Amino acid sequence: MLTAFARAFKTPDLRKKLLFTLGIIVIYRVGTHIPIPGVDYKNVQTCIDNASQNQGLFGLVNMFSGGALLQITIFALGIMPYITASIILQLLTVVIPRLEALKKEGQAGTAKITQYTRYLTVALAILQGTGLVATARSGALFTSCPVANQIVPDQSIFVTITMVVTMTAGTAMVMWLGELITDRGIGNGMSILMFISIAATFPSALWAIKQQGNLADGWIEFGTVIAVGLVMVGLVVFVEQAQRRIPVQYAKRMIGRRSYGGTSTYIPLKVNQAGIIPVIFASSLLYIPALVAQFAGGASGWKTWIEQNLTKGDHPIYISTYFLLIVFFAFFYVAISFNPEEVADNMKKYGGFIPGIRAGRPTAEYLGYVLNRITWPGSLYLGLIALVPTMALVGFGANQNFPFGGTSILIIVGVGLETVKQIESQLQQRNYEGFLR
Repeated sequence: MLTAFARAFKTPDLRKKLLFTLGIIVIYRVGTHIPIPGVDYKNVQTCIDNASQNQGLFGLVNMFSGGALLQITIFALGIMPYITASIILQLLTVVIPRLEALKKEGQAGTAKITQYTRYLTVALAILQGTGLVATARSGALFTSCPVANQIVPDQSIFVTITMVVTMTAGTAMVMWLGELITDRGIGNGMSILMFISIAATFPSALWAIKQQGNLADGWIEFGTVIAVGLVMVGLVVFVEQAQRRIPVQYAKRMIGRRSYGGTSTYIPLKVNQAGIIPVIFASSLLYIPALVAQFAGGASGWKTWIEQNLTKGDHPIYISTYFLLIVFFAFFYVAISFNPEEVADNMKKYGGFIPGIRAGRPTAEYLGYVLNRITWPGSLYLGLIALVPTMALVGFGANQNFPFGGTSILIIVGVGLETVKQIESQLQQRNYEGFLR
């Protein structure tokens, strides 16, 4: 990896792309530390210092925003609205025929869907910004902080609208910065910003574990966490690269005096075909009961049961529900993102077939069978990786923002591998000597 980056910096155009990407990253990190108007920055810092745990969706969004959410900065929402909008549009593509038709139109249809994603991102940013401001005003953002109700001293309508508009504009700017990286930099812009947001929380989280440790002034706990992190990175790299390659043979076709086809290729089916989406779905869905109970008044039985069983990360019911939701959403997302019938029809249209399998419906049934078989280990792997923070919480008292949690490791390893692959491919294109040299 270091060799690839060193060679990239020696290439003028690649060096320009890398420096441009680094410049955008610096701008993004500066924005995560600029508080929005109407917020008492001192009280926010006091509450952050006193907060021991950031559970549920707040902890997830705070991780994706690089710690900007709980500091209530202009980039507090980060890229979470864009991620949510992209997932919603992808799900609606299966349901709405118009979106499905746009997806099949190629580049023009993709550009139209991207425009819809931008509009939906702004709408979600307004909704989430309003919810964040309301939560901060009520003091529910930091439940154990004595000055939580004083985070927003002026609760007038004008100040509230200004705060929501500022966070919405910040989200739009983050989306623009990500698209700039995609167009003029290296890698996928949104993925790079997500990578930076998560990596930015690592040093403080690791140092907090060292300070809270009791064995040899915390260095034993610190070393254990580093060792666990390295093992997890190796496991994630192994599973993320694992795939089942289904061979495909294309028959020869004579068009005029020329023959086409006769080539062999394969369909790569990844073990973790769903990626990080099931973990995000499960975390968001599991937080809904806790959110309803948090804003519900009184002391009813259902509220007490939710607070005792579905808000504590180390409770057996919480762990079991979280694991089962991840497995369910893994199968659900794979079912809507990979259509065996469509793949089989495209293969039949161009004269392709799987050796030993008849074209058409038998091919679709075979692809569905293989996909279900490899989704089981993929979903179990996702569930176990996502429960690492919980096991750390039970093992040695780490908080919910355990630095080497499953979600963060999955994103960092995935984005890192894709970015390095893109740099390597561009280097190979520029350094290919050819036959005449």
